[in-house]
Amino acid sequence: MTERSNRYPWILIGLLWVVAFLNAADRNILLAVLPSLKAEFGLTNAQLALLGSLFFWIYAVGAFLAGRVGDSVQRSRVIIFGLAFWSIATGASSLASGFALLLAMRGIVAVGESAYYPTATALIGDWHKPTMRSRALSLHQTAVFAGAGLGAVATGYIADAFSWHAPFLIFGGIGLVWAVVLFTTLKDAPIVHTAAEAGKPAEPIGIVLGIPPALMLCVVFALATGASTGVTFWAPFFVKEQLGLNLANSAWVGSATINIAGFMSVPLGGLLADTLAKRSPLGRFTTLAIGLGTAGVLLLPLLGAKTAAEIGVVLVATSVAKGLFDGCIYAAMQDVVPPHARATAVGMMTMIGFFGAGITPLMVSGIADAAGMGAGIVAMAALYFVAVIILLMTRASSRHAVLANAQPA
Repeated sequence: MTERSNRYPWILIGLLWVVAFLNAADRNILLAVLPSLKAEFGLTNAQLALLGSLFFWIYAVGAFLAGRVGDSVQRSRVIIFGLAFWSIATGASSLASGFALLLAMRGIVAVGESAYYPTATALIGDWHKPTMRSRALSLHQTAVFAGAGLGAVATGYIADAFSWHAPFLIFGGIGLVWAVVLFTTLKDAPIVHTAAEAGKPAEPIGIVLGIPPALMLCVVFALATGASTGVTFWAPFFVKEQLGLNLANSAWVGSATINIAGFMSVPLGGLLADTLAKRSPLGRFTTLAIGLGTAGVLLLPLLGAKTAAEIGVVLVATSVAKGLFDGCIYAAMQDVVPPHARATAVGMMTMIGFFGAGITPLMVSGIADAAGMGAGIVAMAALYFVAVIILLMTRASSRHAVLANAQPA
């Protein structure tokens, strides 16, 4: 390999880090301006939740389809096309003049954004060796938290200074510029097939369906993503309702805290997972269980939090723990699924996970109507605990699948 090709796997992380940042930022613009939308269009809490739920449901189906495409064509082209498409749709969202148009534009943004993650994580796996894979994927994952947190805060300041329309235009324009940059810099790696594919269907969907631990990870991802989405979707709204802060300060307490914590802990999750994976085939699965169990326990004190500092501490603590999970979930899936089917596997996991994520904002809204928003958010801890139980009950089959899919370091 040339010096440039030796460096390219890490150059790739930098290029995709910006895309992941924009993917999360564009998705979270809406969350930061929910109070403005509610006031301007007279929306109910259920309608606000539906804006989030529809996004996740469309994203779910799109991610599965895009993941399958990402295992059949150049992965770099899928990423570039998706970025350009969702950036245009994000900018066009500023033209919405009512709930119906907001809902429609939210769905179009979801179609474009769904093309990114299954294909991007597979491309990173293609370029990085197994011994470094958790760290590479977790470094990329930090962009999700940076984009969600900084995007929400920037949106709050921009919306306070101008209007809720302005952030959509600004972030959409940045995405189009970066798509042009990627057109000349992003490239694919050769896919290396493994012995785990022998005797299995050539169709990637069939490969994934034939690996029970892969399906188990889809369920765990659904529970974990549903729980965290229930928290992140409503946290800024909860803070503004509880403390009476403006949009920017509500975003700092209810969004930036969550995402700064995730940004810091995701690389630790990747490092812990790679370290434990050297000692045991189930090292990454152990990290998943530690992260989710701790996240559930640390979310419970939110019921008693009354001040900005108390709420912020709870959100930071539970998000640090959830970051350990986020730092290795994609690497765990790649532990049990061969390279030829990785984009499909992540697409399937995302589809199932985001269907769950689409339900939980509505669940929290329903619980909040009966018992208060704090109780609705804390109820998400139960989903974390169920996911941990599933991980512990399936360790034997997971171990077998990891060993069957092992690749040279």
